[in-house]
This record gives sequence, C-alpha cells and structure tokens, in this order.
Amino acid sequence: MAQYNELPVYKATYDLLLGIFAFTKDFGKEYKYTVGESLKKETIDLLTLIYRANSRTDKAEVLQTAREQIEVIRLLIRLMKDMKQINLEKFVKINETVENVSKQLNGWQKSVKSS
Repeated sequence: MAQYNELPVYKATYDLLLGIFAFTKDFGKEYKYTVGESLKKETIDLLTLIYRANSRTDKAEVLQTAREQIEVIRLLIRLMKDMKQINLEKFVKINETVENVSKQLNGWQKSVKSS
C-alpha cells in the first residue's frame, strides 16, 4: 500500500488546499471568516478522508464521503466567484485542481467497486 502522502489524489488535494489558502486571504471581511474558513475546513476534511480511505480495507464508504466533500468545495468556490471574491482567472485555475481531484476520486471509487 502506498503511503497516503505519495498518492496522486492526496498531492492534488494538498495543492488544492494551498490554492484555497492563497486566494481566501484576499476575500472581503464578510466572506473571509465564513466561506473562506469553510473552504479551508472542507478541504482539510477531504485530505483526512483520503488518508482514511488509503488506510482501510473497506474504502467504498469513505470514498463516497470524499466525493461528496469535493462537491461541497466546488459549490463554495463557485459561490465565491459569483459573489465577486474570486476573479475568473483564479476561478478557472482552482477549478482545474478541483476537477483533477474529483476525477481521481471517481477513478479510485470505480477501481474499489470493481475489485
């Protein structure tokens, strides 16, 4: 079993977390301590779920929760774009990372179901 921190999905999620920390610092005060904190917490929770899934034999349930988590993160990021807290360029860049994580979680979940 690969070390959790060597998993591509873990690395991609960690990069997502770094990106979220970088752009939430520019949020307006009203959003920084509400949605900004939620985004950080949701992404940290996602990293924890990836670690848990990697260390368990029965991964299916944890991976399903992780997939739900990435959708919450996607929603919050979109909300911040619509509230003009993230410009289009940053939104596109962070969304590529979200999509990367989402596809990897999807693939992992499919490989678990088929094994």
